Amino acid sequence: MKTITQHYIDGAFVESHGREVMVSVNPAIDTAIAYAMLGDEEDARRAVGAARHAFPGFARTSREERATLLRRLHEVVAARIDDLTVAMVDEYGGTVQFSSLIVRMAADSFLHAEKALHQLPLVRTWGQTTVTLEPVGVAGLITAWNSNALFVCLKLASAIAAGCTVVVKPSELSALQTHVLLKCLHEAQLPPGVCNVVTGRGDDVGAELVRNPDVAKISFTGSVAVGERIMRDGAATMKRVTLELGGKSPNILLDDVALDKAIPTALGIAFLNSGQACAAGTRLLVPKSRLNEVKRAIVDAISAFPVGDPADPKTAVGPMVTQKQYERVQSYIQKGIAEGAEVLVGGEGHPPGLEKGCFVRPTVFVNVTNDMTIAQEEIFGPVLCVIAYETDEEAIRIANDSRYGLHAFVSGTNLERARRVASQLRAGRIAINGMRDDPQAPWGGFKYSGVGREFGTYGIEAFLEPRAILE
Repeated sequence: MKTITQHYIDGAFVESHGREVMVSVNPAIDTAIAYAMLGDEEDARRAVGAARHAFPGFARTSREERATLLRRLHEVVAARIDDLTVAMVDEYGGTVQFSSLIVRMAADSFLHAEKALHQLPLVRTWGQTTVTLEPVGVAGLITAWNSNALFVCLKLASAIAAGCTVVVKPSELSALQTHVLLKCLHEAQLPPGVCNVVTGRGDDVGAELVRNPDVAKISFTGSVAVGERIMRDGAATMKRVTLELGGKSPNILLDDVALDKAIPTALGIAFLNSGQACAAGTRLLVPKSRLNEVKRAIVDAISAFPVGDPADPKTAVGPMVTQKQYERVQSYIQKGIAEGAEVLVGGEGHPPGLEKGCFVRPTVFVNVTNDMTIAQEEIFGPVLCVIAYETDEEAIRIANDSRYGLHAFVSGTNLERARRVASQLRAGRIAINGMRDDPQAPWGGFKYSGVGREFGTYGIEAFLEPRAILE
């Protein structure tokens, strides 16, 4: 059993002022694996003070100096990929195949930021005018539990590239993972005060970052409700904000699609990170003329997504992160049944043989209409809604009929047609024929899926302010 009592402030591990103890539980076996002392407002203020003190000097560093720091951060995180993966599997229940991918992406985010930094013009001139992009100030980075290492590293990389100092508030559900990551940050020997980390609850540590006048920028990944509160409360001190919030991503299968490839891909996209992913394609839009084929293909393909021990490389779907999240997913499955949707596979309760732990049966609903609760609200579990449509135009209308607009998917044989459909979807990212990624492409959402963008030059620019000097 590990006990964590320290935060990372001003280049050193310091004892927590806050005294609340959080128990980290392995959700696969429902067993406590660590105790963590949570920070409070005083810890947050100390961290902000360190970041504020370090900012003037760090803001004047050169592009190459920041690039050197980014390369160093990559080296130390990459050296602990195995440790980070084990911590994610144990504390969060992420499957080992997903967790290893996420922590490698976390390490690589520093190299991607370095590349973007070299591509970003920080000075622009015309005539007698010079415009420079200046670091915005101290940044508060508030991250979610479902991909802790990636969120922390991604935001930190962009902020460092921009020349900002930071205070990170990771999810309190990720204390063990954060502890491993802090060892990496310490080994990187960043200048004191550049990166400070306080693990605590959103309503104390997070709230202090949002209201503190010495914090100029908040970058947040999490729920819509908290994002709304950050925008409202941050306005009192003119906070700049980047918000990456929820999703209810549509996956449109066009009528010329090859189902033998598209259905396994669709299930993989829906059950991404055991369904606990904002980008998961949880609304599968299929041609009504091929609905029966789709149903048979789903039933045939579902066995390729076994649920079970997240440490087993063969497992595709692990447990929900907590008992509370398990109960949330169960409540949505019950709502789907009550509203008239048909359970094609899965359903209520634990999978057979997995009664202990927070395991959910991967569930696919058919006969779903887009006005149902399960089609409109983010469930954050392995639940897929199949919705039938008649024409491409109707598919586009259904896809856009959502408060969210984070991600979308389109699959079809005719690429020109698929691109035409994709161009009409209101989403921050749209992938054609599969799950695609480009670490230099912007990441963020339309509508209630967020404000601003991350990744690449877009992510660095979110931590910069333009300043014009006219002679």
